Amino acid sequence: MNQEKIKELEAAINSDYGNIAGIVVQKNGIKLYENYFNGSTAHNAIHVASVTKSVFSPLIGIAIDKGHIKGVDQKVLDFFPDYSVKAGEKTIKDVTIKNLLTMTAPYKYKTEPYEEFFASDNWVKSALDLLGGEEHTGEFMYSPIIGTHILSGILVKATGQSVLDFALENLFAPLGINVTNVMLRNKEEHIAWYKRDKNTSGWVVDPQGINTASWGLTLTPVDMAKIGQLYLNGGVWDRKQIIPEKWIEVSTKEHIKWGSLSYGYLWWIIDDKEHIYAAMGDGGNVIYVNTKKKMVVSIASFFMPDAKDRIGLITDRIEPIFED
Repeated sequence: MNQEKIKELEAAINSDYGNIAGIVVQKNGIKLYENYFNGSTAHNAIHVASVTKSVFSPLIGIAIDKGHIKGVDQKVLDFFPDYSVKAGEKTIKDVTIKNLLTMTAPYKYKTEPYEEFFASDNWVKSALDLLGGEEHTGEFMYSPIIGTHILSGILVKATGQSVLDFALENLFAPLGINVTNVMLRNKEEHIAWYKRDKNTSGWVVDPQGINTASWGLTLTPVDMAKIGQLYLNGGVWDRKQIIPEKWIEVSTKEHIKWGSLSYGYLWWIIDDKEHIYAAMGDGGNVIYVNTKKKMVVSIASFFMPDAKDRIGLITDRIEPIFED
């Protein structure tokens, strides 16, 4: 390990990546680097924004493996038999779980009406009301907040458990990750969540107590690295199969392209041929997995708009230090 290169890396972080809270680098399951910035410590859980999506993804795979859900081709409306489809609506009836996982579901908007969504008294119903429209099912349409929340509703309906209870039992507890519920009661608390004190932690719930699948989860950099390592291990942790290996294989391969980017099941595919993929969240939160080099890099960051690209930081500066 080149200590001079590490000093250069940390100097670059302090000068060019001023919102980073912590970084963990692992190779072959061995932690090679762990450091914290901007007053953070190993005990501070950070809101990882859309990294939440990738952490939520295996919960669907586990639910399928346990028989709670038939498969990714099951129709979304199968789980909401009491939902009234408006006259003339057709596309919503064809939307599947896979469409939600791959961001290929159609919506009745060009830009997410997230303030209206958050102001509603039932977020799952509000999301269903926005699903469908005139767009074609199967085309990539990234839904930062609203669409993925339907998956949370599906998981609750399918398992009969809260999202958090199912996650604790089947994912978090085996990895030693501690998470509790957090209720945001108004717009001011939503804003404060993004600008919050680093000592606050948890997983946001909607008015019905359903945890958000697309954002709202806080994790430490070590927690994030555990998720990445679990995926690199093919779903095995302490010699126990936590996530079905087949789910990891199928969810971390390219299903849809969006310009130069590729998407799996709520994971971004960095290089499909080399099998490099990442969970990425607003502000520069990343769980990066390079299966060929057996490396996992987690970066937790405080929210800031237009954060500098973390994948470039990893591939250009971090990987070269630790790959040998």
